[in-house]
Amino acid sequence: MRLAVLSDIHGNLTAFETAWADVQAQGEFDQIWVLGDLAAFGPRPAECIRRVVDLREQIGKDKFRVIGGNTDRYMVNGTRPKMPSAKDEDSFKKLAQMWQGRDTALNWATSQISYEDYEYLKTIRQQELSLRAEGYGPVVGYHGSPGDDESNALRPDSPDETARDSLLDREGRLGIGGHTHLQMDRDLGAWRAINVGSIGLSFGAPGMAEWGMFTFDNGAVTIDLRRIPYDVQAVLADFDAVQHPAAQVFSGMGRLKE
Repeated sequence: MRLAVLSDIHGNLTAFETAWADVQAQGEFDQIWVLGDLAAFGPRPAECIRRVVDLREQIGKDKFRVIGGNTDRYMVNGTRPKMPSAKDEDSFKKLAQMWQGRDTALNWATSQISYEDYEYLKTIRQQELSLRAEGYGPVVGYHGSPGDDESNALRPDSPDETARDSLLDREGRLGIGGHTHLQMDRDLGAWRAINVGSIGLSFGAPGMAEWGMFTFDNGAVTIDLRRIPYDVQAVLADFDAVQHPAAQVFSGMGRLKE
C-alpha cells in the first residue's frame, strides 16, 4: 500500500503545482491525504482551494481525502491564533504591528475566495483521517495533533511526554501531521510521529515544497520525506501581480527574499 501526504499549501499555487508534479512522478498511490491550511497567507488562496477541489473530483473522494487546518478555520469563523503575552515593553510595542500584518493577510485571503470556496472550507474543519495498513496496523492523520488543529505538541523539539500525551486518546501506530512547517520523524515508543512539512511555506527548508511518501509492505513502513525546490521568484512576483497588502508576512515567515 502506498500513501502520499501533503499539508500546509498556504495559498502558494506555484509550490503546490511543483509538489503535485513530484507526487505524480512517483507512480500510483492508494490514498492521497491533504492535511489542511490550504489558502491563508500566500498570493493565490482561491486558486489553491479550487485546485484541491478539482483534484478531489478527478481522483475521487475515497482516494483523495482532505481535512482542514487552523488557518482554514480562521478564514471560516474569524478566529485568530493564540499568541503568548508580551514579556516586556519592547515586545509589547511589537504586538500591534505583528497582529496587524497577520490579520491583514488573513482578511485579504478571505476576501479573495468565493462563497463556494468558503462553504468548502466549512466542510473540512476539525477532522482527522485514518486507515489500517494490512500487516502494519492503524495510521492516523491530523493537522496539529489529534483533536487540536493548533497544537504544537508534536514539534521536533517538544518533550517526549508532551508528544506522547497528544496521541494518548487515539488508537494507532503511525501518526502523520503538518502545522509546524517542520519535517519530523520521531520514535515515541508505541507511536512513530511524522510531520510531512509544508508545501507552500516551509520553515525548515525555505523555497522547498515538502510532502511525504509512505510505502507499507510486509508489516513495515518506508517513509520518504521529500523536498522539491520551487520558483521563489515566481511566487514573489505573484504577490505583486495580485497587489497583496501584506506580502511581508508570508516572505518573513518563510524567509523568502528577492
